[in-house]
Order: sequence, then structure tokens, then C-alpha cells
Amino acid sequence: MKLKINKKKIPFFIAEISANHKGSITHAKKLIKLAKVSGADAVKLQTYSPSNMTLKSKKKFFKIDKKKWGSNYLWELYERAKTPLSWHKPLFDYSKKIGILCFSTPFDEENVDQLERLKCPIYKIASFENNHFSLLKKIAKTKKPIIMSTGIATLKEIEKSVKFLKKNRSGKIHLLYCVSNYPSKIEDFNLKNISILKKKFKKIVGFSDHSVDDFVSFIAINEGAEIIEKHIALDKNSIDAEFSKKTNELKSYISTLKRIRFLKKKNNYVLPKLNSGKKFQRSIFVTENLNVGEKLSHKNIKAIRPNNGIDASEYYSVIGKKIKKKISKNSPLLKKYF
Repeated sequence: MKLKINKKKIPFFIAEISANHKGSITHAKKLIKLAKVSGADAVKLQTYSPSNMTLKSKKKFFKIDKKKWGSNYLWELYERAKTPLSWHKPLFDYSKKIGILCFSTPFDEENVDQLERLKCPIYKIASFENNHFSLLKKIAKTKKPIIMSTGIATLKEIEKSVKFLKKNRSGKIHLLYCVSNYPSKIEDFNLKNISILKKKFKKIVGFSDHSVDDFVSFIAINEGAEIIEKHIALDKNSIDAEFSKKTNELKSYISTLKRIRFLKKKNNYVLPKLNSGKKFQRSIFVTENLNVGEKLSHKNIKAIRPNNGIDASEYYSVIGKKIKKKISKNSPLLKKYF
């Protein structure tokens, strides 16, 4: 299977549900429907249980430095944020029913087996998991397309992960540049990383946006991002709401993202094919009736609008030239008159 990215519909937009389902499968389905009606190309889940993420311990190692989303310890955080495994088949089935691609981010090998039973078409590797080589090997064996986030990895670490996936004969690899701060601040980004990743790895590169500013994704597309991933939410009370696109924003946001490709042209200087403004440039017109043999002068020609005659930049080069045909007053000066 291939991840089909239509060059005419760049970017490929992934709507990330994350924990914004608020513990309700009905809410999760509403998010999938929102993604579909807003023009998203795919919707993405997260597949894990707390037990394959961390240990249920309150030792200092497992304490969160800053209380996050109402949780003090990693187990509490993952317990609250998980998408229950029992929801996955209904959510995959619902996505298929309404016609939107659904895939997921697994967090350990068991999760991959669970997703394989659901015929998950693509696998996402989270930024925090791209050093989890046992997981990478399991995903590689599926031969499915891979989208790997690079948020906390150096170029050397990304290269190590990519080489490992290739060594294990994985499916096609796509990379996402992102900043793994939630939300990310403007000063956190270097969007030139997108072109750096493209040049180094010769792969499709996208952008996973955790910022609160739309223009970050817009600029990312201009820097070459062909995939955009963004969290979505139904309301401001969702866990990731601060950096998610909400119900009344998402459709317009995706529409704008899809239109940005029209601003990207070739590296040479390009004008529109239908450059209607050209007709309002100046050209040379004859201001008197002229007979054969008469010379052009400042008295009988003028550079005016519209642009129907010889270009106004030729004004001084035609002064003193004799004409070989009659020209009536207020007519454009054409090359055939010389």
C-alpha cells in the first residue's frame, strides 16, 4: 500500500484526535465527522494503554514536573488521555462508513498487533517513540507506510531511526518536522528544518503543528511541507484545546492550507498566464494624422494607456523614425508602420 499524496491537493491534512474525545466514544465520532466535513484527508487516533507506556508508581521518577491536564504522575496522565482499545474497531468502522481514512499511532508492539487486526493502513511514529527500536521493527514488518515525527531528535538520531527502518525493510517513510512543546511558541520553530530534512533524507516531509498561530503551518507549506498534522477539538474545554483547531475554525483553516500551493511556483520569476493588468500599462499612440514619410516626434506621439501599441519603453528609440504607412490620429503605433 502507498500513502497517496495528491500533488494538486497539497498538503495532505491529518486531523489528530489525541485525547480531545473527552472520554466519550460519541464525542470521538463527532470529531471524526468534523474532520470529514471540514475537508481533512485523514483522521488519526492514538493506540495505547497506561500499562504499555509507564508503571503505576508514585516514585519521583514518574512524577510530572508540571501538573499537566490535571495529572501529577505519568500513569494518571495516560489513564485520562487514552483512547480505549475497545473503541478502535467502532471508530475505524465509522471512519470507513463516512469515507475518511483512519489510522493510528501505536506505542508498543502489542498495539501494532491490535491495529493490524483492524487493517490499519498507515502507522505514525510519535516523536517520543522514534528511539523505541523494538516498536520500529514491529511497524517495519507490516510493510505499511510510515509517518515519523522528529520533534525531539537530532539529525543524527533521525538518521539512525531511518536507517533502522530501512534495514528492516519497512514501507515508505515520511517525516514530520515538529516541536514537542504543547503549545509550541513561535521562537521554538526553525521552519528551514523542513527543507533541511528533505535535502538530507530525500523523502516527503511534513509538519506537525502544536502552535496556536495559523501562520506557522502556512509558512511551513511555503517551506515545502507536503503533510500537515493538527489536533482538532469540538470545544475549548478539550484537553488539547489550546493548540487545536475547533469546530468553527477547521474548515476555513484546511481550505486556506489547500490554497497556499497556488502561491508556490517555480524558482524562476513567473507572471500569471492571464496577466490582465498588462492592458493598463502605457504604450505609444499617434496624436496627429500622419502621412507616409513623416518623422515621429514629441509633437505627434505620446506614451499613454492602454497597452495596444509599441511599449512605452521604446519611446526614445522611435523618435525621428520615418513611417511607411498612413496613420490616423489617436491610433496605436505599431512596428508595421516602419
